[in-house]
Amino acid sequence: MSPDTGPLSTSVPTSEFPARKPSKLVVSFEFSPPRTDTMAETLWNSIERLAPLQPAFMSVTYGAGGSTRQRTHETVVRIKRETGIEPAAHLTCVAATCGEIDDVARAYWDAGIRHIVALRGDPPRESGGKYVAHPGGYANAAALVAGLKRIGDFQISVAGYPECHPDSADDITDLDNLKRKVDAGADRCITQFFFDVEDFLRFRDRATAVGVQVPIVPGIMPVSNFAGITRMAGMCGAKVPGWLAALFEGLDDDLETRRMIAATVAGDLCRKLESEGVSAFHFYTLNRADLTYALCHLLGVRPQARPRAE
Repeated sequence: MSPDTGPLSTSVPTSEFPARKPSKLVVSFEFSPPRTDTMAETLWNSIERLAPLQPAFMSVTYGAGGSTRQRTHETVVRIKRETGIEPAAHLTCVAATCGEIDDVARAYWDAGIRHIVALRGDPPRESGGKYVAHPGGYANAAALVAGLKRIGDFQISVAGYPECHPDSADDITDLDNLKRKVDAGADRCITQFFFDVEDFLRFRDRATAVGVQVPIVPGIMPVSNFAGITRMAGMCGAKVPGWLAALFEGLDDDLETRRMIAATVAGDLCRKLESEGVSAFHFYTLNRADLTYALCHLLGVRPQARPRAE
């Protein structure tokens, strides 16, 4: 696919989206801890909207600050208590010693949380954008994974970068880093968002070739705010193709059209991935349910009876 064409450059035949039976696809959803009461209400409404889809897990992101850490913990525990869905708590290496991070992990274990998303984390703003390991802290995500495994038999997810992490010297270095995380005990790789199917397929094939034998789950970001996704892409090294920019041109004040385009683009991406053997998707929800719910419906993932929370 050329950089100036994309999934909406021509009309999509009806046959591309036939009626679907309930799917065997596995889905998971990512949320961020709320900063205000209003955001907390929006978050919880989104969680309740998506819970009947019975995701494999719901993950909650994490910041280095103490207040963010506490909000993450509270949200994760509430998901487990009130929805019956397995939660996953993010942990990073940033701004904490190994002992401090271990204490957080033990608190999760004591609360019955058995799934951790282990990340190096982004450097604090005051660092000037360069990551430096905290004195006495875990040096990187592979070291964090090993440390978590010493604490308990956590299920651990780690990050992968189809277009290479911006701090990696090259693709080989980046894949070596992923392999170290898996060798340390990671159970799953969840990728950064991307918009080109071929980028994911190349990454999956090359990871397998270097001995990464865990599931590699594509991270899907439905785009309704193009300016926002451009900022995020710049931070994580993902590319924003020209055809995507063209689709959102002139729609700054037209939310409904942006949302329709977002659902179509992400749906097309997911269906192409499914045709290439992908059977699990991780959705970056941005704490909003509607687009993710629509995509799951398109993929045949439908509401199921909710289990009783223990």
